[in-house]
Amino acid sequence: MHGHHRPQPAPLRPRPADPAVRIGDAERDRVIDQLADHHAAGRLTLPEFEDRMASAWTARTGADLAVLTADLPSPSLSPARLPAGRRQLDPGVRTYLAVMALLWLVWLVTGAGYPWPIWPMLGWGIGVAGHHRRAAPTGR
Repeated sequence: MHGHHRPQPAPLRPRPADPAVRIGDAERDRVIDQLADHHAAGRLTLPEFEDRMASAWTARTGADLAVLTADLPSPSLSPARLPAGRRQLDPGVRTYLAVMALLWLVWLVTGAGYPWPIWPMLGWGIGVAGHHRRAAPTGR
């Protein structure tokens, strides 16, 4: 019988965050994006942002991540409700900034010799700027 109706499974609901449960890259990326937003808003200095971002990359549990944002306001404001000058950065730009900050941190920790992070910064930055320029709506 072709008309056999199979019951649909209930949609998966996210489990409540358990601080002892191991986390994955998606959770780490979400916290790094939040940290980048707080840095852009002036709540974190560059060294604080770099330290917390490095800790987020090595976090293993939800508790490890919770510590990194515990003293910061929750991201409850949606981009549409933020003042015009305080819009959130594009996810591609946030990723670029987070990776560049990490590269400069590695450069600093390894002796701060030749400033090699400038090359990925320029190469990737040109692509990010070009994409951002193409994606920006024209005012006409």
